[in-house]
Parts: sequence; structure tokens; C-alpha cells
Amino acid sequence: MYLLIPAAGSGKRMGADQNKLFLQVRSQSIIAWTLLAAQAASSISWIGIISQPHDWEDFKAIMADLKLTKPIELIAGGSTRQESVYNGLQALPADAQQVLIHDGARCLATPDLLNACAEAIRHYRGLIAAVPVKDTIKIVDESGIIQSTPDRSQLWAAQTPQGFDVELLKQCHAEGVRQGWEVTDDAALFEKCGIEVHIVLGEETNLKITTPQDLAIAEFILTNR
Repeated sequence: MYLLIPAAGSGKRMGADQNKLFLQVRSQSIIAWTLLAAQAASSISWIGIISQPHDWEDFKAIMADLKLTKPIELIAGGSTRQESVYNGLQALPADAQQVLIHDGARCLATPDLLNACAEAIRHYRGLIAAVPVKDTIKIVDESGIIQSTPDRSQLWAAQTPQGFDVELLKQCHAEGVRQGWEVTDDAALFEKCGIEVHIVLGEETNLKITTPQDLAIAEFILTNR
């Protein structure tokens, strides 16, 4: 299975002046933990890291320290996640039929979750890892006034990995460019193109590292694994 890792995250919400994936959790960078999970996932045979070229030397140093045995390719990212994934799709080996896309900042995803998504995408055209929402969600207008309360039983929090048929995802990205769609994940492109996206049960600990508080939570989770 081929794995693309969007890894061009800025450190703005972290208060950092570098790619947040280079920040440390338990003496390893965030991206190192993500790569170690991919290395340990038996289904993953190739890894593409999509990032800005000015970060490549740092990525190469991390990869060398980890002594990873799977082939890894550095791919130039775009100005948005959507553009970056588009670039990653073009860089896939010619024989890639399915692909998993996993955010580099989700460094707590386990090899078991990567393997489960890799197995499931052999049976579906598109899927995402997700977990049922526990909190009551409110729809709020620009004035801060609650407009409605959606039925929680139908709400899921999207995670990554997300898995897709490569050719279909390329077509959806091309349509997104043609129509000027701006989306936050690749599943939304499938939805806009009317293609079914299935759910694979994710992991409650599979959080996205976005704030300093997330770093502390990740430290706690990794310490107790």
C-alpha cells in the first residue's frame, strides 16, 4: 500500500517559527512518530512525504536517524493541503491503484489503524478513519447565537488515514481545480463528485497535534502506551 503524508504544517497555532512537525514529543519529532507507525505497519510498502523543499534537509536528517527500511520520497508541496495532495498523487509510482493519505501531525495513529484502512480500501473506492462524536454539537451564527442542534447519532469526527482509488481521486482533484472547490480533506472532493466514502472506525487517541496543549496530551498518551 502507498502512503502519502502531507507534512507542510506551519507552527503558527503552536507559537513556533518552524514546521510544527519538527517539534519534540518524548525526545522524538512529531513526524518521527508518524514515520515509525508507517514503518511498523505491515501493509505500507512506500511512503511519500509532501512538504516544502526548504524543510527537506531536516526531513532527511530525521529519516536517517530513524534508519527506516521502506522507500521514502520527498515531494514538493503546494500552497494549500489540497494542492499538496494533488502534487503527491502525481508523484505516486505508476502502478499505484490505491493510496492512503495520513496527516503528518496525527502522530498517535497506530500501525493497526493504518493496516485496517489499507485492508478496507481494497473493498471500497473511498474511506476515512473517524470516531463517533461524544459532545453535543451546536450550529452557531456569526453573532454567536445557536441556530440548531444536529442529531449527534449521525455525527462523526473525521481523522486520517483516508484511503482512495488513485485514479478516481486524481479525477476528483482535477474537477476541484476546474470548479474552484476549496476543501479541507480529500473525502470532501469525493462527496462533491457524488462518490461514496465509507467509515473505518478510528482511534480516540488519534488526535491532530495543533496546539501546545495537544503536545502535552500526546506526551501522556505515548508515555502510557
